[in-house]
Amino acid sequence: MADPLNVVIDISHHNANPDFQQARAAGILGVIHKATQGLTYKDPMYLTNRQKALDAGLLWGAYHFGDGSDGTSQADFFLSVVNPDPRTLMVLDFEPNTQGPTMSLDGARAFVNEVNVKVGRFPGLYSGSLIKDQLGSKKDPVLAQCFFWLAQYGSTAVVPPNWPTWTLWQYTDGNLGPQPHSVGGIGNCDRDKFNGDVDALNKLWGALS
Repeated sequence: MADPLNVVIDISHHNANPDFQQARAAGILGVIHKATQGLTYKDPMYLTNRQKALDAGLLWGAYHFGDGSDGTSQADFFLSVVNPDPRTLMVLDFEPNTQGPTMSLDGARAFVNEVNVKVGRFPGLYSGSLIKDQLGSKKDPVLAQCFFWLAQYGSTAVVPPNWPTWTLWQYTDGNLGPQPHSVGGIGNCDRDKFNGDVDALNKLWGALS
């Protein structure tokens, strides 16, 4: 199998003034941006950066940082902000919440089910230690419908038994993890490998039928 493609970044308003034209020239093909958190927070740069990235010819995705509030309501809030089209990649960020209650497995199931009901496809699930701790060796048929985006800053990907493999792998946060850490026009940032070729990447994003 061909080597994974190192062509995706994920960012938020913390990545000030990104130059997506430079990022594309540096080989980036897809951007996944924080859109929402919990029931009320909207990333202030989501819409601006969305337009800039699309103008640069990049694939666009949106993620929601889950918290301990109602999962279905969080999904509805996320969708109201993102208003996804068929080419918007959607992801639930399932990780420990340092500012309040952490999303439960039930909350995650409710979120991804609601997205599927409203949009007709399951979002991806981004997680690292939390999903491994919560699931252990058990399998979850609902969350298994989501493609898995692994967060792990090391040289070897360790995937929970719930998924046969990873689809995306966040291997660095711009500081920890293997090189490279930076991207032209962006600087140091979260970088992600894709487990497939360009056609498969476009298909995941809905850019290929």
